[in-house]
Amino acid sequence: MTMLASHSAGSSLRRDGINAPIAAMRLIGSGVLAFGVFLSGFVISEPAPYEVLMVAQVAIWFLMGLKISRTTGGLLAFLLVFNAGGLLSLTVMKTNFGGGLIYIAVSIFLALSAVFYSAVIEDRHTRLRLMFQAWVAAAILTSVLGILGYFHAFPGAEVFTRFDRAKGAFQDSNVFGPFLVAPALYLMHGLLTQRLSAAPLRSIGLLILVLGIFLSFSRAAWAMFAFASVMLVFIMLLKERSGAFRMKIVVLSLAAVVMIVAALVIALQSEQVSQLLSSRTKLVQDYDGGHLGRFERHKIGFLMAMEKPLGIGPLVFSTIFPEDEHNTWLKSLTTYGWIGFVSWIGMTVTTLFSGFRFLLRDRPWQPFLMIAWITYFGHALIGNVIDTDHWRHFYILIGIIWGCVALERRHQREQARRQA
Repeated sequence: MTMLASHSAGSSLRRDGINAPIAAMRLIGSGVLAFGVFLSGFVISEPAPYEVLMVAQVAIWFLMGLKISRTTGGLLAFLLVFNAGGLLSLTVMKTNFGGGLIYIAVSIFLALSAVFYSAVIEDRHTRLRLMFQAWVAAAILTSVLGILGYFHAFPGAEVFTRFDRAKGAFQDSNVFGPFLVAPALYLMHGLLTQRLSAAPLRSIGLLILVLGIFLSFSRAAWAMFAFASVMLVFIMLLKERSGAFRMKIVVLSLAAVVMIVAALVIALQSEQVSQLLSSRTKLVQDYDGGHLGRFERHKIGFLMAMEKPLGIGPLVFSTIFPEDEHNTWLKSLTTYGWIGFVSWIGMTVTTLFSGFRFLLRDRPWQPFLMIAWITYFGHALIGNVIDTDHWRHFYILIGIIWGCVALERRHQREQARRQA
């Protein structure tokens, strides 16, 4: 008995001596992960604090034994081939080689960040909630900055605007608006599924984000938010079988629409807002349909890319034409060549298809997969009129979807083993 008690005490000491530090390190690691997601909402200049923190934590996590599964390895393969195309495109550049090299280095960093997010989510799915909560906090804060800047609420507030459009703590309104969509969906999902006691806080947060999206005056962000909101409600109605719950979703969705419309009507009382809205609601702007406008550049660019299998190099397109590509697919052709284009198409299709397969499974990570998949789908659509290949939050979405897919496949393997 004495020997048994001694063995038990020794086991306890080993648990306290090994597991406690590991648990503490995991807790700290999850906190730093969430802080990294939070910093993705503040990119006024580059390199931003997000890059510095992410480089450090990605290196530390993998040195500490973070594993890449077969599923996450598939994502890594797509992104490696994609960036290999970018490196090859550097060989055809005649000027600004240094700028092109930095551009591809950023692409490789963002690719590794997506793989990192997928791996840490697969390692522990509870980190998804932390990540989304951090994203919501960053989105509300940067949205408040954009709103205050738009209305010149304090001296120097115009730093949070660009061309009379709210941009928050971003360099561009067209990135600021889409960044707010996933957190807005997360709050909407909470309003539709959680207890009503927390509804007032979620409603206030949602109104702040919607107003930020509106004041960004980004037509892509407006369209994506409308599309994503409808998709969220539609998928939830498909998933939930209870008639009472479906009625709750319909009623709360209508109430949310009324609140959002009321907030926008109030905002439109400002002459500045109404004038800019009347300008931005034109479907085709002068810089879209004019000579060498967005759509003509797309046509010429695709024809030119057919003769350039290695691409023309990063940042070269804007030296030939008045502006950048403003099309993710064309960007992949010009900057990453045919190899990069095929890889990007393959990754996009695989991400959408794999996420869709598991979209309605009753899992702890299902709400996060649903929100990320809908938002990613929206980004894929607006990629026809805007470049998304260097948006930090876009790679967070990719990592979330692939991480959830990896969780589902591991869950299926464990079920098969139990049945066997």
